[in-house]
Parts: sequence; structure tokens; C-alpha cells
Amino acid sequence: MSWKRLFSCALAADTDRLHVAAHSHHLWPDAAREGHMRAFDDAARLADLKWPHIFETVYPEACAHIARELELPRADTIAVSSNTHDFLLRIVSAWPQRRVRILSTDGEFHSFRRQTARWAEDADITVERVPLEPFDTFADRFAKRARSGEHDIIFVSHVFFRTGRAFDQAFDLAEIARPEGPWVVIDGYHGFMALPTKLGAAADCVFYLAGGYKYAMAGEGMCFLHAPAGFALRPAITGWFAEFGALAGTPGAVGYGEDGSRFLGATFDASALYRFNAVREMLEVEGLDTATIHDHAVARMADLEYAIDEGAAGRLGEAEILNPSGRGRRARFLALRHPEARAWQATLERQNVIADARDDVLRIGFALYHDAEDVAALCAVCRRSL
Repeated sequence: MSWKRLFSCALAADTDRLHVAAHSHHLWPDAAREGHMRAFDDAARLADLKWPHIFETVYPEACAHIARELELPRADTIAVSSNTHDFLLRIVSAWPQRRVRILSTDGEFHSFRRQTARWAEDADITVERVPLEPFDTFADRFAKRARSGEHDIIFVSHVFFRTGRAFDQAFDLAEIARPEGPWVVIDGYHGFMALPTKLGAAADCVFYLAGGYKYAMAGEGMCFLHAPAGFALRPAITGWFAEFGALAGTPGAVGYGEDGSRFLGATFDASALYRFNAVREMLEVEGLDTATIHDHAVARMADLEYAIDEGAAGRLGEAEILNPSGRGRRARFLALRHPEARAWQATLERQNVIADARDDVLRIGFALYHDAEDVAALCAVCRRSL
């Protein structure tokens, strides 16, 4: 079964394309287009008065959707921005000392890797990176270093972007998080609306950042941060939108809101929030939640794993599956490690099959717009072309 009808515009735009990179750039459902048009219509109707409408209606609605998805106790701990990198900068800028000691891994996304490497060149920030492999021992190794008391900020992914392996124990780090440090920051980009994710009691102690570009189906520009109360109260990198609720601070000093608004920046493209709200409305109407969507995608992953095992997927059978079934929770893509991963990705693209590659890992991801026939078509192209 698939829900292709919900993606009629994107699928009709290129009927020969087989898009199996839903974990990278998720095709937009028709609802996202409707939300985008709603943003235009509001801008045309309200002109200068659109911002009060956005902050009084559109923004709170988006925050409420996020809070329900993550089971946050309240929605006002959320701030939005165009990308999660903004939040990384603001969190680190809020650390009260100039020198910052960060604990992370060698499997974080490129923007984090690049930014922290650049900071480390100036010696103000030190970064310790715990190797992901061997993954069977990673949780214990990372927890040991996190509990050493030698770090100010702990930054780790819930689901690792390259391997697709989930680190659910990241939320257990809430036990050591304190307002005076360490701060625990969880990159949830490959977990949000990909895996059922409930912050629960951890919400009072951990930062959680994610966005709508991938599994939330809202396109670029819809990123958010959940900031626990009492942590990182005065980011040094700040914009004028953070003044709107400026209640905290001494007279004459730069004020901040006491809720998530303290992490706001400046003017952003609000159309992404409209798209996100429209997609969430669509899912509610269709009776689809993250667990249901996840199960559908995992079923297609199982179809592909079976085809690989049976020798029906061509040279994909030569690859190592980094996140096979039966090895704990995982992302909604298969991570296939092979020295020719990038060459395979390019070959598939020439056949109008859109996957992606990260280093030596070919990633193939599924979504609501896939069915068993799509997996069979993918395998046929792999047999013929790789």
C-alpha cells in the first residue's frame, strides 16, 4: 500500500523518476503546496500586518504540533529558525565562559563537524569525538565520557545521518544535564517524525533540535529548537525577534524572554511554517501518525533487504548493510557501505533513480509515496545498471 495520491503534484512533475531519497529531500505532498499558497494569500491580504498573524496564529500552531509529536509538557519552549545551524551557534554562544569543552562523535552532520573544527582552530573550543564504531559498544563508551565531568556541552545525534543507527540512550543523558553545565544537545533531525520520539522527562533537561526538510515533509526553512527552562538564558548571538518577550535581565541590559523565544533570531521565511501546519493537518485527516508512516517505510526497507539477500538487487548485494533489521531502532533508510557507493549513486541518477551517497555509504530511503512495486523497480534498475 502507498499514499501516492497525497503526492500527486510531485509525482506528476516527473513520472519517470523513482525517488528513493525521502530521508534527504522528501517529496512535498500536495498539502505543502496548499500551505505555501496560504502563506502567499495571507501576505497579499494582510501585507504589513502579516507578522502579528504569524506570531499569534501560525507560529503557535506549529509549536503545538511539535509539542504533541514529542510529548513536550508545554509548547512555549520552542523557537524556530531557517536551519539548525543557527541554534548550534546560539547555544554555544550562551555558555558563560569563553572556553567551551564539547563532547560529540565522529558521526555528526557536516555542518556541525565543519563548525566545530573551525572553532577548534582558534583554541577557544575543544572537541572530543567518540568514534561510532564499533556501534555495539558505542552507547557505553559515549556515556562513560559524558559522565566524566570534563565537558561543558554534549552534542549527539538521536539517529546518525550516515549509518541510520538510532542512539535512544541519548535521552538518558538528561540525568547529568544541569543549568550550570553540562548542557545536553540532541540532534533529532533524522528522528523527528521518522521514529516515534517522546522526550518525556528528558524535556526538562535536554535541548532538542530538528527540522521539517525531511520526514516532516514541509521542505526547507522549518527548523526548531526545544530549549529547557533555566538553561542557556542569554545567547550572545541573538536577533531582534528575541526582544518580543524580553522580560528577563537587569535594567539597561539586553533582555530575553524566559521561554524558547530567547533563541529566536531575526526575520525568517514563515512560509515553511504554513507548509508544516498544512502537512500536519493532512496527516490528521488521513489518520496517519509517525508510527504508521514508520511501519510503512520499514516494510519497504524489508522488501529491499529481502531482495538483496535473494540476489535480486544486483551489486547491492556486495554492500554491507550498516543498519540491518533486527539490530535496534533505525532511520527510515538503508545505509549500504561499499567503496563504489558514490559511483553507484551517480549511475542510478543517470537512470532517473534518485538516491544519495555519504562518503562510502549509499542511502536508500522510503516514504508514504512508495509501494512494493517501487522496490521491485529499483532492484530491476540495479540489476541492469550497476
